[in-house]
Amino acid sequence: MKIHELITTTEALSDLCERLAKSEFVAVDTEFMRENTYWPELCLVQIANTEEAAAIDPMAPGIDLKPLLDLMCDNDDVLKVFHAGGQDVEIIVNLTGKTPQPIFDTQIAMMAISQSEQIGYANLVETWMGLTIDKGARFTDWSRRPLTDRQIEYAIGDVTHLATIFPRILKKLIKTGRGLWLDAEMEKLADPSNYITDPALAWKRIRQPGRNPQVLGRMKALAGWREAEAQHKNIPRGRIMRDETLADIASHPPKSQADLAKVRGLSAAWKDNDIGKRLMKIIAEAEPLPKSEMPDKEKRGAPLGKEGALVADLLKLLLKIRAREIDVAPRLLTRADEMESLAAGMRDLPVLQGWRFEVFGKDALDLVEGKLAFAVEKGRLKMTHIDDVVVVEPADPVEVLDADEPGTLAAE
Repeated sequence: MKIHELITTTEALSDLCERLAKSEFVAVDTEFMRENTYWPELCLVQIANTEEAAAIDPMAPGIDLKPLLDLMCDNDDVLKVFHAGGQDVEIIVNLTGKTPQPIFDTQIAMMAISQSEQIGYANLVETWMGLTIDKGARFTDWSRRPLTDRQIEYAIGDVTHLATIFPRILKKLIKTGRGLWLDAEMEKLADPSNYITDPALAWKRIRQPGRNPQVLGRMKALAGWREAEAQHKNIPRGRIMRDETLADIASHPPKSQADLAKVRGLSAAWKDNDIGKRLMKIIAEAEPLPKSEMPDKEKRGAPLGKEGALVADLLKLLLKIRAREIDVAPRLLTRADEMESLAAGMRDLPVLQGWRFEVFGKDALDLVEGKLAFAVEKGRLKMTHIDDVVVVEPADPVEVLDADEPGTLAAE
């Protein structure tokens, strides 16, 4: 595989993308910094096919990333392969408003062909290639220039190995016939709405303090305001205010700006600065949350009770058994909260639909409805349908000779 010099000009990038556009797939990875910013700062892009690989410097003076972004988002003939690509995709969405199309994530694919739920890239490479990756540059500051040869070599390795591994994973997926299982997961990865934060919806990510409309209305207003402040200042939302502080203010709103000095988690300076003034304005103008926006009780979990909790535990045990039997990651089949909902009597669940129902949901439903049991065979725990259990009828009483009375029969 040919490894190019660091690409720092639009011309070199255009030439590379023109060649890569003829590939069946490209492996993609990014290096970025976001510790001190709201928006991730793109510092490096690595890309490879089976013949060549390169690192692209998006911070190079005058470089235009349009050829790369066009390849990512407007070329449907080239499959874009990532590993744990959520944050990489987020960066592309921030730049274009679109996600790479079509898209494939090897971390998600591994869930369908092994019991690995969140396999890291280093473990992926070791599993498929028997190589140990040098992690020395993992925590580097990718925004500093110039980049060293070691940094660039480390970064490019993330796509050269991926370009080698992906065809092998694809071959195994085809062999097992589980490629269709991943369609829904890849659709989620390719949905731009998963990466765009709407300030009006930011409150839904915060743990809700009850279902009081006034409290939730203030929480919605405060979370939206915090998100807008963080986006405008380009700093992490936690630098404005932590979730716990926001929820506390929503539940116990200060009566005056001077009271902000008493709020745990806020600087005392908020009692008389502009941001404190804006916060108090948001609190004063907050409206109760409309009934139409109230969170669904069922989404927070149906009450199980002691017996229901035991049933949920049995379902989780069943999940472990089935995942082991078919060598698939349990999380691809279902989640713990879904098992609890099933135990609580809910039936409109993803696990009872489509391929998940055939692979696991049918047995899970049978267990809840008393049609499935557990058994131990040769030291291994297995599932047994009640209809398949051989019932041994008790034997009739055996008649034996009474020792005290020779020649007579007695029931023993």
